[in-house]
Amino acid sequence: MKRASDGTRSRMSLSAFPALKNDCMLRAARGEATEWIPVWMMRQAGRYLPEYQEVRKDADFFTMCRTPELACKVSLQPLERFPTLDAVIIFSDILVIPQAMGMEVLMVKGKGPVFPDPLKVPEDIQKLTLKPDIESTLGYVFDAVNLTRERIAGRVPLIGFSGAPFTLMAYMIEGGGSRTLSKAKTWLFKHPEATHKLLQALTDIIVEYLVGKVKAGAQMLQVFESNGGDLTPDHFTEFSLPYLSQIASRVKAAVDVPMTVFARGANQEGALEALASTEYNTISVDWRIEPSDARKRAGNKTLQGNLDPGALYAAPETLRKLVAKMVKGFGTQRYIANLGHGMHPSHDPEMAGNFIDAVHACTN
Repeated sequence: MKRASDGTRSRMSLSAFPALKNDCMLRAARGEATEWIPVWMMRQAGRYLPEYQEVRKDADFFTMCRTPELACKVSLQPLERFPTLDAVIIFSDILVIPQAMGMEVLMVKGKGPVFPDPLKVPEDIQKLTLKPDIESTLGYVFDAVNLTRERIAGRVPLIGFSGAPFTLMAYMIEGGGSRTLSKAKTWLFKHPEATHKLLQALTDIIVEYLVGKVKAGAQMLQVFESNGGDLTPDHFTEFSLPYLSQIASRVKAAVDVPMTVFARGANQEGALEALASTEYNTISVDWRIEPSDARKRAGNKTLQGNLDPGALYAAPETLRKLVAKMVKGFGTQRYIANLGHGMHPSHDPEMAGNFIDAVHACTN
């Protein structure tokens, strides 16, 4: 990637990128006919790969995120190992947005992300930068997207992503991952006005951030509402769904891009139906719902998912049978095969390859 005269990175223009050779996943997302079932894996660029661990030895996690060359390198590692993958997802993290808002986030071994100074009371919102300069705070992500799109050389599409507002808010209040979300839920019940203020600020940032990723080279987007299933139906309707919907409509008003929403665990009656009424092209579902049920409830939306990641610990023949059952439930059209959540650090890379092969075998 060249440098401009002022020292900033000079990004390749969208018109200069090589033509896309495999657009199967983009067509599936748009509801068009596909010759095979496209497949990729959440967290496919990560700790289960020994080549990722080699890079990680010399750089901490957020340094990798902030260094375009490193982020590009690990983003491409799955495609180099598994050339029949149908997409690359940019290596980054959902918590770069709280960082852009002025919060410190550390990646602590054995604990995951930690916020040394989380939000405790609504007045703490005043300490945040609610309208950060996205280019100056998150431009390194755009640089990584642009460089990765260039080096993919048209082989497959590049996915950009963001955490959803409620999921990000939960981390910012809890100070890290939480099984109960007790602190975040306290805000929902006691401070609904402040909660909506923060969720709207996050939504505005996410929209600009996602549009920036598309302008830098991302060809598809996914929004992760990882805590969606932790909300009551009423709270999902009030504190998650409106902001998810707003993100899709505002991003699509700015750029033409297929979008996926993954509200993990939000399988309750009405949730899938509500997500199907938004402008997302694809709804990703976890393993807690039968594919045939998801298909009935999601209307004509493309679906993505939903193999239990634990299935990658099974014998190869068992894995093939589980994949075949999954495909039978979803059907081969308007479908993107994936796991119901991300790859585990303890997964054997060979089993990831077996998963990809098993999916493609269902339509070859």
